[in-house]
Amino acid sequence: MSLLPRGSTVRRDAGLYGYERALRRHGVDLIAGVDEAGRGACAGPLVAGAAILPAGQAGVVPGLADSKLLTEKAREKCYDQIVRRALAWSVVVIEHDECDRLGMHVANIEALRRAVARLDVRPHYVLTDGFPVDGLGMPGLAVWKGDRVAACIAAASVLAKVTRDRIMTGLDDEWPAYDFKTHKGYITDVHTAALIEHGPCPIHRMRFVNVRRAAGLEPLPGE
Repeated sequence: MSLLPRGSTVRRDAGLYGYERALRRHGVDLIAGVDEAGRGACAGPLVAGAAILPAGQAGVVPGLADSKLLTEKAREKCYDQIVRRALAWSVVVIEHDECDRLGMHVANIEALRRAVARLDVRPHYVLTDGFPVDGLGMPGLAVWKGDRVAACIAAASVLAKVTRDRIMTGLDDEWPAYDFKTHKGYITDVHTAALIEHGPCPIHRMRFVNVRRAAGLEPLPGE
């Protein structure tokens, strides 16, 4: 992954849109942010989102922040604004069985690549959250805690999170014993208790140790 264009800097107090402004000052106009939701969950799909916000006031999304810091209602409002304002946006779903086949890190990288590739507008530059993603076909930068400091990454985070939460709420209708609508497949006490009582269901990720233990494929701690 490349660095910011030569001579460009982003001040710590530049705000959520500082990276985009710095890039545009150097003639980089179409900046995509990409992020995922569900990497740490042991059930359900991995979802990646990508977004290109327009320059200026048109690209300012009211209330935008890292999706994990927003309430469900605030995320839904931001989602609607992002879809309406973005020059291009996309969402990619990697199902649980593909996550198992690829492994979570490879599945994560693949999801981010697919999300960028699916954009209707080809970006000039890509900002990713936390770690570099090779094979995007254009320059980019990995931004530490990017969903908190870069608007396009925060937008991608919201797209991914809202989409995945909707999927998990729908899956709760199929598998009500696990309460997916509440914890969205992450490892909570309620989810752990359901796994122990009922064992894994078809949407659990079998590479996760807690799921394998519940299926009797791994010894319990202390055994």
